[in-house]
Amino acid sequence: MISNVGVKLKYFFVSLVVVVIDQMTKSIANANLDFGRSVKILPFFDIQLSYNSGAAFGFLSRAGGWQQILFSIVAICAIILLVGWIAKQPKHKVKYTFALALLLGGAIGNLIDRVVYGHVVDFVLLHWQEHNFPNFNIADSAITIGVLLLMLDSFKAKGIVHDRT
Repeated sequence: MISNVGVKLKYFFVSLVVVVIDQMTKSIANANLDFGRSVKILPFFDIQLSYNSGAAFGFLSRAGGWQQILFSIVAICAIILLVGWIAKQPKHKVKYTFALALLLGGAIGNLIDRVVYGHVVDFVLLHWQEHNFPNFNIADSAITIGVLLLMLDSFKAKGIVHDRT
């Protein structure tokens, strides 16, 4: 049992790393960028400070404030479930548990913003010509990667995709 605790701690460490990098980059963005002003990095990639009081892609961002409480409660429930889920995973489910750890770190990172600022700090802007993808942050990236890894794991379990390792 003790050795299993050490195995689980490495996944919680992954979550912690996501939270630290997320909060550091948001702090740097808040301190050094003017709200709404783009800084071009590559032809398809800008840094632009924005605030999202809604959910993914700004869903319910103009709902008047009640959504912050709702999204915070949902995040807290998700965090509790993810911690329990990670703790229950068998040792051999490395990729699956890593994906859950990314989700956990992303959920914590964005929850911190909601509690501290009342909105989520976004600063990454991808675009092509005049088409912009909604701004996002490191926590959002970790959540997206975690979901993609879970989907890939699900496809492998169903035999849709075969693991070459």
